Formats: sequence, structure tokens, C-alpha cells
Amino acid sequence: MGSEDRSVSRREIAVKAGGVAAAAAAGAVLPGGAAEAAPEEQEFRAAPGKGRPARPNVLVILGDDLGWADLGCYGSPHIRTPNLDRLARDGVRFTNAYSAAAVCSPTRFALYTGRYPGRLRGGLEEPIARPGEQLGIPPDHPTLASLLKGAGYATAMFGKWHCGFLPWYSPLKSGWDVFFGNLSGAVDYYSKISSTGVDLYEGEVQVESLDYYTDTIADRAAEYIRRRHDGPWLLNLNFTTPHWPWEAPGDREVSAEITARVKAGDSGALTHRDGGSLATYRKMVQSLDSAVGRVLAALRSSGAERNTIVLFSSDNGGERWSYQWPLSGGKGGLNEGGIRVPNILRWPAAIHRGQVGHVPVITHDWTATILEAAGVRPAAGHPLDGHSLLPYLLDGARPPRRDLFWRTRSARALRRGDWKYLRTGSGEALFNLAADVREQADLAERDPALLTDLRTTWENIDKTLLPYPT
Repeated sequence: MGSEDRSVSRREIAVKAGGVAAAAAAGAVLPGGAAEAAPEEQEFRAAPGKGRPARPNVLVILGDDLGWADLGCYGSPHIRTPNLDRLARDGVRFTNAYSAAAVCSPTRFALYTGRYPGRLRGGLEEPIARPGEQLGIPPDHPTLASLLKGAGYATAMFGKWHCGFLPWYSPLKSGWDVFFGNLSGAVDYYSKISSTGVDLYEGEVQVESLDYYTDTIADRAAEYIRRRHDGPWLLNLNFTTPHWPWEAPGDREVSAEITARVKAGDSGALTHRDGGSLATYRKMVQSLDSAVGRVLAALRSSGAERNTIVLFSSDNGGERWSYQWPLSGGKGGLNEGGIRVPNILRWPAAIHRGQVGHVPVITHDWTATILEAAGVRPAAGHPLDGHSLLPYLLDGARPPRRDLFWRTRSARALRRGDWKYLRTGSGEALFNLAADVREQADLAERDPALLTDLRTTWENIDKTLLPYPT
């Protein structure tokens, strides 16, 4: 990596963000609730002496539309996230982590299958939004859950699925033993109403809950962990926080208004473009942090913490109220703000605490990494597009050398080392992310040969994927 990305420490991110964030990094507790700073991180180094623990439990936690710098440990000047900051201090915080796509469904396809979203028809939807159509992860396609289940793991998912609707698709049809959550992309936090009616399921049976959704699924996850006493497990905890509608804990009047609008046929009610505020967003992210804290406390009290892989990330970049500095762009686009995400990994039995990693990683790398950690091979005929990071994380091997690839209907991007190729409606561009993480200095005319090379590589990968339907 280049000099700038190598030096992106928690303290330096805050300084770049301005005086308020710098005060937070110095340890001040500000009126807006900025996080207390952690001790200085060390650049990541593997710990081969710890060995490779067998059959770890796996807890994968996803935020929804959480921006790259929305956590205290990533430099947020006004959001206090002590539990996630502590998770980062206890593990590795990645500064060059990416979602597989700029919106949620394709990223989830990549996480569950370990493959580019464009390998499957449903992965071309940005996102899946039509309950009446057969678009989703086919039940016969191998998934992280089905592969681990076949190796003796118990599997559960709480929260957002968004990889296809009943009667054709559900977590239970794709390898999860237990499911409690929503099938669509967004629900009201209290009524659980979506654009097609109440969207909350226990397994494949519709149920009702009027509690705050972030708390409900966290409590379910914590209870699941407390009950597990035999054999390894996989738990996917998929929050909808801080995705719209903009409802913080206690905002029942806002919920009632949005629910009434949805029932009256207002198709834009859930997107809530006439609502929200920085204060509401701060409360939503802090409620996410508190919920994660309760789940991690349950893991600690269960005695299983040491040999449990905990992975925290987001399904794409942030939206209207996110703090993205110094990145440009946001959800839906392939600038860094749309695809670079917070990413924390903790595994006490195998990885030292208090580290920061600058190696570029992407959603489907974690699928490959988890499978290797569990001693499970990918399914024949369904090769992974992700690369396992386990040799790098545990044995001190060089990180995998490969290009990171993204596409949407209207844009394309490829990252190779420090270099990023980007094509949008404005044309093609070439950026050196080590020197220009904000993507403002277009170097395409200075290095046309590299631009051509990256464009050709992108096109060669694209040829192996399904085309977008016209």
C-alpha cells in the first residue's frame, strides 16, 4: 500500500475530519457523544505461534447502510460507539475494506455464496424489490450456511435477509436452521411494515412484534448464543440499522405516521425523504452499538468468546446522514464512499488484539476465510471468487494478490493495489488511492497504458458474469 493508506490511524482520521474529531481522538467526551479514543493501534502482524484453532464459532454482524466513518474508531466526530470501538481494540480494524456492491442485495449474495453477485440472476437486482418474482439465491446453490451445516455447524440468522421472497426463497431454504427477521430491504422499526405489508417472520411464518427492531433481533441473537452449549455454530446478525426510515428508539409517533402512510398507498413513505436528522441518525447508530454490546456480552458470558470469530461490517456505504470523510460518494455509487465500509475482525484464540490492517479486503473474501477456518471446502462446481485471508491473518503469508471488481448497471470499478479504475456517466477516470483517497485527481491522461490495462481486466471479469437484463 502507499504511504497515505498505510498511515490512516484512528487518531489521524479524526485530525483529517477537523477540530471536533481531533478532540474526540484526544479522549474528550463531547456534547454530541464522540467516542473516547483507544490506545494507538499497531500495524497488523500475524501470530503464527497461536496456531489454527479448530472449528471456531462464527458471528457475522452486518450494519445496513452504515458509512465508513460512522463509528468512533473510524473517526466519527459526533457518534459514540464504545462497544464497537472496544471490539476494534480487541481485534483488527481494516481501513481498506469493501462491500461487494454499492447496494444491499448483491452484497448479501456475495457474502452468502462467496461469489460475485453477477454469478446469479438475483444478484443483478439493485436491490431485490419485487416479491412476486422469482429472484433470489436458489435453494440448491451452496451457501456459507449450507456448507457449514453440512460440516456439523448449527446455523441461525436474525434480521434482514433480502435475498429473495417466499414461497421460493428464504434463509431456511438456503442452509440456516433458525430464522427470525424480515425478507425485504426495509421495514418500519416498530410496526415492521414494508411496502408489501407486515414483513416479520419466525422461520417462514409471519409473526408480529411492536418492539424496536434493533433491540428485538439483538435480544434474539443473545439468547441463541446463551443456549448454545454443544458443537460449533454460525450466527448471521443482520441489522437494518441505520437504514431508513429514520426512527430512533422511542420514535413511536414517527413510526405511526410512516405506517399510516404506507397503508394509505404512499410508496415513498419508508424512504422517508421528508424526515430524519443528524441527531436521529446518531441515536440510531448508537442503538446499534448498544445492541452489539449486549450480544458480545452474551458471548463473553457463554464462555465461547475465545474461539469465536466475530466479523463486523456494513453491506455498502452510507446514505444521507452518514459521516464519510474523507471519502467521496455514497450508497449506490462506486466512488469510495459507496463501497468502502467499516470492517472489524476479532478472534482471540488466533489473532492479537489492538491492530489495524491496511490490506484491501472485500465481502466475499470473508466467506472464503470463514470456510477455511472451519475446515470446510467450497462446493464442487461453485468456485469461490473470494480469496481466503487465513494464511495472511494466521501464518504471516503475503496477502492475496488480485483485483477487486465492482459493477452496477451504470458504472464500473476495479482496484489493483493503490490504483482504482472508475467509469461512470461522466466518463473514465484513474485514481491513486494512496495519495488521493477522495478521488479528485484523475490521472487517466497521465497513464493511459495503466488505464487500458485495468479497463481490459474489468472487461475480462465482466465477460464471465451474467449480463444485466435490458
